[in-house]
Amino acid sequence: MKRFLAGIAALVAAVSAGTALEAQAGYCGAASYNCCPPVACRPTACYTACRVERQTCYRTVYETVCEPQQYTCNRTVYDTVYEDQPVTCYRTVYENHVREVPYTVCRPVMETSERVERYMVSRPVWETSYRDCSYTVRRPVFETCNREVRYTVMRPVTETIERECRRTVMRPVVETVNVERCYTVMRPVTECQTVRRICMRREIRQEYRPGLVLPRIVCDPCGRPRLCMVPGPGRVVCRPVLCPQVVEQQVQVTRYCPQVVRQNCPVQVCRYVPEVVVERVPVQVCRMVPEVCVRQIPVQTCRWVCETVTNRVPVRTCRFVQEECVRRIPVTTCRMVTEQHVRQVPYCVARQVPYTVNRRVARCVPRVEPVTMTRMVTRCVPRQVAYETCRLVPVTVCPSNPCGDACADGSCGFAPPPVGADALPPRTYESNSGPAIAPHESARPQLAPEADPVGAPRPSLST
Repeated sequence: MKRFLAGIAALVAAVSAGTALEAQAGYCGAASYNCCPPVACRPTACYTACRVERQTCYRTVYETVCEPQQYTCNRTVYDTVYEDQPVTCYRTVYENHVREVPYTVCRPVMETSERVERYMVSRPVWETSYRDCSYTVRRPVFETCNREVRYTVMRPVTETIERECRRTVMRPVVETVNVERCYTVMRPVTECQTVRRICMRREIRQEYRPGLVLPRIVCDPCGRPRLCMVPGPGRVVCRPVLCPQVVEQQVQVTRYCPQVVRQNCPVQVCRYVPEVVVERVPVQVCRMVPEVCVRQIPVQTCRWVCETVTNRVPVRTCRFVQEECVRRIPVTTCRMVTEQHVRQVPYCVARQVPYTVNRRVARCVPRVEPVTMTRMVTRCVPRQVAYETCRLVPVTVCPSNPCGDACADGSCGFAPPPVGADALPPRTYESNSGPAIAPHESARPQLAPEADPVGAPRPSLST
């Protein structure tokens, strides 16, 4: 909104500046107020402008709030009740019977005979022969010779020197001080406490028992005798009853109370005092002395010697020899023989047998029970919302001096033009529905109310 008002102010200032330039250009610089006498330079062009003032206002906004409310209503609940009902049912009973059925079977009869069969087989015959496979091998021959090697070694030489060593030791110093110690002792305290006990007391109570109901002949109002059941005389029976009775009794109770006891005890305290001790410690120093040594290193050389090795390899060959063999094969033949048999065939005969069973029949019984339910109740809550309004304050504005430097001191009657925030667009007025609108300029953009984020109307641009 601030940017929008600043833009409108800049637009009105530009229009005013353009109007002044047009007036000067109409006279081409020849006719202007600079050449007028001071009497003609009177403040006849002053006008009233409006200044925008912002004000923060508050308005009441109602919000709808839902609150839970509990209420009690009746709900119908159906309970299932089971009743026994006799039902006659029928079950099927099967009885087993046997009948004879003749049938014909074919029994196989097996007969065994022998058949002579000749066949040829190949029998393997193995023969062994030797083959000469000689080969040449290279055998290594090792020879050993000595080689002289010189090397330098560092021989350690150890010397003993004395070094002064200072160290700080903590010497213990024992002192005896008195320390106050507190400890808690449980002291026995004996009190009398009232204890209530329930004792059973025996009382004799009388109880009236009605007599037996006996049939008796009485006369009705019409004088006709009839049989009625009339109760007999009752009797009073005394029976013992155990009644509880509360008895108070004083009982001694011992309890232990804590008590703090203070005691001074001598305690030995050991503290350490630093003390510097100087000692001379023998230290062995080792230095290395170079020394040349010579040693004989055996070197082993190898040379190869060729040798011929004779090797006879046995070779085993196999050849097959044909032979004729005879074998007897048993042959079994089967022939079928017809026979008559009789078998017992069981069969079942079904019959219906009645029986009575008790069936539980379910029945629904309604009952009403109270139920607590929760419902949401709407309520309007007022709230104060801040919004910003703009109002226009009239301000008198006079134009620049038309007489030039002659009336710069105000002798012509003109007031100096406003500077800063008071220099606002001329010829504006205050409107209740929006910001200031310049007269005679209906084609310019006007402001219409629009919803603000906080709930207050704000001006918007509309044509």
